Amino acid sequence: MTTSTGRTVSANLSLSLDGHYHGAGGPGDFGAFAPYVTSDVARDHLTRIWEGATTAVLGRGNAEGFLGFWSSVAEDQNADPRDRGYAEWLVGTEKVVFSTTLADAPWERTRLVNAPAADVVAGLKATGEGEILVNSSPSIIKPLLSADLLDRLYLMILPEITGGGERLFEDGLPATKWALTHQRTGELGEMAMVYDRAR
Repeated sequence: MTTSTGRTVSANLSLSLDGHYHGAGGPGDFGAFAPYVTSDVARDHLTRIWEGATTAVLGRGNAEGFLGFWSSVAEDQNADPRDRGYAEWLVGTEKVVFSTTLADAPWERTRLVNAPAADVVAGLKATGEGEILVNSSPSIIKPLLSADLLDRLYLMILPEITGGGERLFEDGLPATKWALTHQRTGELGEMAMVYDRAR
Protein backbone atom coordinates (compact mmCIF):
# COMPACT_ATOMS: atom_id res chain seq x y z
CA MET A 1 0.00 0.00 0.00
CA THR A 2 1.31 3.46 -0.92
CA THR A 3 1.66 5.86 1.98
CA SER A 4 1.13 9.59 1.60
CA THR A 5 3.44 12.40 2.66
CA GLY A 6 0.50 14.75 2.97
CA ARG A 7 1.17 16.41 -0.38
CA THR A 8 -1.92 17.97 -1.89
CA VAL A 9 -2.92 17.54 -5.51
CA SER A 10 -4.43 20.53 -7.26
CA ALA A 11 -5.61 21.17 -10.80
CA ASN A 12 -6.35 24.29 -12.78
CA LEU A 13 -8.57 24.79 -15.80
CA SER A 14 -10.62 27.48 -17.50
CA LEU A 15 -14.22 26.65 -18.36
CA SER A 16 -16.90 28.37 -20.39
CA LEU A 17 -20.24 29.15 -18.82
CA ASP A 18 -21.64 25.98 -20.39
CA GLY A 19 -18.83 23.86 -18.93
CA HIS A 20 -16.45 23.39 -21.86
CA TYR A 21 -12.66 23.72 -21.73
CA HIS A 22 -12.37 24.50 -25.43
CA GLY A 23 -14.74 25.66 -28.13
CA ALA A 24 -16.84 23.74 -30.60
CA GLY A 25 -14.01 23.88 -33.15
CA GLY A 26 -11.97 21.28 -31.26
CA PRO A 27 -9.03 21.14 -28.84
CA GLY A 28 -7.32 24.15 -30.41
CA ASP A 29 -10.38 26.39 -30.28
CA PHE A 30 -9.74 28.90 -27.50
CA GLY A 31 -11.13 32.00 -29.22
CA ALA A 32 -13.83 32.48 -26.59
CA PHE A 33 -11.22 32.24 -23.81
CA ALA A 34 -8.62 34.65 -25.22
CA PRO A 35 -10.15 37.97 -24.06
CA TYR A 36 -9.90 36.95 -20.41
CA VAL A 37 -6.44 35.43 -19.96
CA THR A 38 -4.62 38.74 -19.50
CA SER A 39 -7.07 40.30 -17.04
CA ASP A 40 -5.86 41.18 -13.54
CA VAL A 41 -8.13 38.52 -12.08
CA ALA A 42 -6.71 35.84 -14.41
CA ARG A 43 -3.10 36.88 -13.77
CA ASP A 44 -3.56 36.98 -9.99
CA HIS A 45 -5.26 33.58 -10.20
CA LEU A 46 -2.29 32.23 -12.17
CA THR A 47 0.06 33.34 -9.38
CA ARG A 48 -2.13 31.70 -6.74
CA ILE A 49 -2.07 28.43 -8.68
CA TRP A 50 1.70 27.87 -8.73
CA GLU A 51 2.91 29.55 -5.52
CA GLY A 52 2.79 26.42 -3.36
CA ALA A 53 3.48 23.88 -6.10
CA THR A 54 6.77 22.02 -6.47
CA THR A 55 5.74 19.55 -9.17
CA ALA A 56 3.93 20.27 -12.43
CA VAL A 57 2.00 17.44 -14.07
CA LEU A 58 1.14 17.89 -17.75
CA GLY A 59 -0.04 16.00 -20.78
CA ARG A 60 2.41 15.97 -23.69
CA GLY A 61 0.37 18.37 -25.81
CA ASN A 62 0.14 20.89 -22.99
CA ALA A 63 3.83 20.52 -22.20
CA GLU A 64 4.79 21.24 -25.80
CA GLY A 65 2.50 24.26 -26.04
CA PHE A 66 3.20 25.67 -22.59
CA LEU A 67 6.96 25.26 -22.60
CA GLY A 68 7.22 26.52 -26.15
CA PHE A 69 5.42 29.72 -25.14
CA TRP A 70 6.36 30.30 -21.49
CA SER A 71 10.10 29.68 -21.88
CA SER A 72 10.41 32.96 -23.80
CA VAL A 73 8.22 34.80 -21.25
CA ALA A 74 10.58 33.69 -18.48
CA GLU A 75 13.38 35.63 -20.21
CA ASP A 76 11.30 38.67 -21.18
CA GLN A 77 12.21 41.58 -18.90
CA ASN A 78 9.15 43.50 -20.14
CA ALA A 79 6.61 40.75 -19.38
CA ASP A 80 4.00 41.28 -16.68
CA PRO A 81 5.71 40.17 -13.42
CA ARG A 82 2.88 37.72 -12.73
CA ASP A 83 3.32 36.10 -16.15
CA ARG A 84 7.08 36.01 -15.69
CA GLY A 85 6.77 34.48 -12.23
CA TYR A 86 4.64 31.64 -13.55
CA ALA A 87 6.94 31.16 -16.55
CA GLU A 88 10.06 30.96 -14.38
CA TRP A 89 8.34 28.49 -12.07
CA LEU A 90 7.18 26.28 -14.96
CA VAL A 91 10.60 26.19 -16.60
CA GLY A 92 12.44 25.59 -13.33
CA THR A 93 10.18 23.21 -11.44
CA GLU A 94 10.07 19.40 -11.53
CA LYS A 95 7.80 18.30 -14.37
CA VAL A 96 6.05 14.98 -14.93
CA VAL A 97 4.77 14.69 -18.50
CA PHE A 98 2.39 11.99 -19.67
CA SER A 99 3.24 10.72 -23.15
CA THR A 100 2.77 7.56 -25.17
CA THR A 101 4.97 8.82 -28.03
CA LEU A 102 8.04 10.62 -26.65
CA ALA A 103 11.15 8.57 -25.87
CA ASP A 104 13.18 11.46 -24.44
CA ALA A 105 12.03 14.63 -22.73
CA PRO A 106 13.07 17.75 -24.67
CA TRP A 107 12.75 19.87 -21.50
CA GLU A 108 14.95 20.14 -18.42
CA ARG A 109 13.83 18.72 -15.06
CA THR A 110 11.24 16.52 -16.80
CA ARG A 111 10.30 12.89 -16.32
CA LEU A 112 8.19 11.16 -18.96
CA VAL A 113 5.57 8.65 -17.83
CA ASN A 114 3.25 6.29 -19.66
CA ALA A 115 0.99 4.85 -16.97
CA PRO A 116 -2.48 5.47 -15.50
CA ALA A 117 -2.70 9.00 -14.08
CA ALA A 118 -4.09 7.85 -10.74
CA ASP A 119 -1.15 5.47 -10.20
CA VAL A 120 1.45 8.10 -11.12
CA VAL A 121 -0.07 10.80 -8.92
CA ALA A 122 -0.50 8.40 -5.98
CA GLY A 123 3.22 7.67 -6.34
CA LEU A 124 4.06 11.38 -6.36
CA LYS A 125 2.01 11.88 -3.19
CA ALA A 126 4.15 9.25 -1.47
CA THR A 127 7.42 11.12 -2.03
CA GLY A 128 8.72 14.67 -1.84
CA GLU A 129 6.94 17.75 -0.56
CA GLY A 130 4.93 20.68 -1.86
CA GLU A 131 1.76 20.82 -3.89
CA ILE A 132 1.40 18.74 -7.04
CA LEU A 133 -0.22 20.88 -9.75
CA VAL A 134 -1.98 19.21 -12.67
CA ASN A 135 -1.44 22.10 -15.01
CA SER A 136 -4.42 22.71 -17.29
CA SER A 137 -4.40 19.12 -18.60
CA PRO A 138 -7.95 17.72 -18.70
CA SER A 139 -6.79 14.31 -19.92
CA ILE A 140 -5.11 13.92 -16.51
CA ILE A 141 -7.61 15.88 -14.41
CA LYS A 142 -10.53 13.68 -15.48
CA PRO A 143 -9.11 10.34 -14.25
CA LEU A 144 -7.98 12.03 -11.01
CA LEU A 145 -11.53 13.29 -10.45
CA SER A 146 -12.78 9.75 -11.10
CA ALA A 147 -10.31 8.37 -8.53
CA ASP A 148 -11.08 11.19 -6.04
CA LEU A 149 -7.41 12.15 -5.89
CA LEU A 150 -7.79 15.92 -6.30
CA ASP A 151 -7.65 18.08 -3.18
CA ARG A 152 -8.09 21.49 -4.83
CA LEU A 153 -9.58 22.89 -8.03
CA TYR A 154 -8.52 26.26 -9.41
CA LEU A 155 -11.22 27.22 -11.90
CA MET A 156 -11.63 30.25 -14.14
CA ILE A 157 -15.25 30.52 -15.29
CA LEU A 158 -15.54 32.68 -18.38
CA PRO A 159 -18.80 34.42 -19.37
CA GLU A 160 -19.05 32.77 -22.78
CA ILE A 161 -21.26 29.97 -24.06
CA THR A 162 -19.26 27.99 -26.59
CA GLY A 163 -22.10 25.71 -27.63
CA GLY A 164 -19.73 22.77 -27.97
CA GLY A 165 -16.38 21.34 -26.99
CA GLU A 166 -15.36 18.84 -24.36
CA ARG A 167 -16.56 19.02 -20.77
CA LEU A 168 -14.53 18.54 -17.61
CA PHE A 169 -17.38 17.29 -15.43
CA GLU A 170 -18.97 14.35 -17.20
CA ASP A 171 -21.70 12.07 -15.93
CA GLY A 172 -20.45 9.10 -13.94
CA LEU A 173 -18.03 10.90 -11.63
CA PRO A 174 -18.19 9.87 -7.96
CA ALA A 175 -20.29 12.20 -5.81
CA THR A 176 -17.97 14.54 -3.89
CA LYS A 177 -18.35 17.75 -1.87
CA TRP A 178 -16.21 20.87 -2.32
CA ALA A 179 -15.79 24.04 -0.26
CA LEU A 180 -15.38 27.42 -1.98
CA THR A 181 -12.27 28.96 -0.38
CA HIS A 182 -11.63 31.88 -2.74
CA GLN A 183 -13.67 33.81 -5.29
CA ARG A 184 -12.99 36.96 -7.29
CA THR A 185 -14.86 38.43 -10.24
CA GLY A 186 -13.23 40.55 -12.92
CA GLU A 187 -14.51 43.53 -14.85
CA LEU A 188 -15.34 41.36 -17.87
CA GLY A 189 -17.38 38.94 -15.77
CA GLU A 190 -14.68 36.29 -15.48
CA MET A 191 -14.62 34.48 -12.14
CA ALA A 192 -11.59 32.98 -10.43
CA MET A 193 -12.59 30.32 -7.92
CA VAL A 194 -10.74 27.93 -5.65
CA TYR A 195 -12.53 24.85 -4.38
CA ASP A 196 -11.06 22.54 -1.74
CA ARG A 197 -12.22 18.95 -1.45
CA ALA A 198 -14.30 18.50 1.72
CA ARG A 199 -13.27 15.11 3.09
